[in-house]
Amino acid sequence: MSDLSPNLSLPYLAPAQAQKHVSHNEALVLLDAVVQLAVQSRNQTEPPADPAPGARYIVPPGATGAWSGQEGMLALWDGSAWRLLAPAPGWRARLLDEGGEVVWQDDAWQVPVTPILGVNAAADPVNRLAVAAPATLLSHEGDGHRLKINKAQPGDTASLLFQTGWSGRAEMGCAGEEDFSVKVSADGTGWQTALRIARASGRVTLPEGAEVEAPLTGAGVVGTVSQLAGQSTGALLGRGESASGSWLRLADGTQLCWHRLDSSVAGVVSWTFPAAFSAAPVVQAGGMAGSPHLVSAGAVSATGAELSAWDLAGGRAAIGCGLFAAGRWY
Repeated sequence: MSDLSPNLSLPYLAPAQAQKHVSHNEALVLLDAVVQLAVQSRNQTEPPADPAPGARYIVPPGATGAWSGQEGMLALWDGSAWRLLAPAPGWRARLLDEGGEVVWQDDAWQVPVTPILGVNAAADPVNRLAVAAPATLLSHEGDGHRLKINKAQPGDTASLLFQTGWSGRAEMGCAGEEDFSVKVSADGTGWQTALRIARASGRVTLPEGAEVEAPLTGAGVVGTVSQLAGQSTGALLGRGESASGSWLRLADGTQLCWHRLDSSVAGVVSWTFPAAFSAAPVVQAGGMAGSPHLVSAGAVSATGAELSAWDLAGGRAAIGCGLFAAGRWY
């Protein structure tokens, strides 16, 4: 039987051995050196001048002094001298100055391989978590739950990619930029941007020539049009009507109002716009009678205008008139 343990080479106590405490203490020193192994550094080539008792180092290439020629060894200061211990395969050491960890394998200290996990699927160095299942559930733990996708630089990608037969068909997220976009592809190679949302303003833009169909009415195309600091933040267009006419607002700030109103022989007739403008708009008026008349709009403000109609003899007339105003709502 050997006098040393097979893994850590700890000395055994022999029967009837004199001064057993010497062997026992030696074993404790070795255990203290390698159990819960944490080293000060793996980059210091010169032994420190005044190390603390129990200080441990990994001897790097090019070491000098008492460490010369001991590359890879574990150097332990026992309080009076350096003890050099040979690592065994699988030993792990915490690097106190770097905050990382190394493992002894293939006769060298190496950074451990990042763990990968495959659940009913084969994981790989890129797809380190792979799951094959009818569904995947991520649930809360008492409150809310967020799925976070983080990227390092603005030009990197943080997105969700949808595939068919491992070929991309749709992608949503910040793909190579900071704005949010939705893209589609017919073959996984050529991509078309279907929608982009600016991160700074929330402005939604569609590609030139994009078609907007009626089923999208409830999805933000028609609704409440709003703006913040001159940037659209609501639906693409809004519309409405009241006793004073109908109106249409566009997300770019354009507003249109129209109405049918009867003029009077008694004087001007006031028209209050069904939706106020940000400034006096352009107003047009026309007669809706079977005979020639002159119709004018005056006293135009952001909230209304006045209507007058005359016959060709110069007298005021009472006829139906069509009114139209075009301007901006912001």
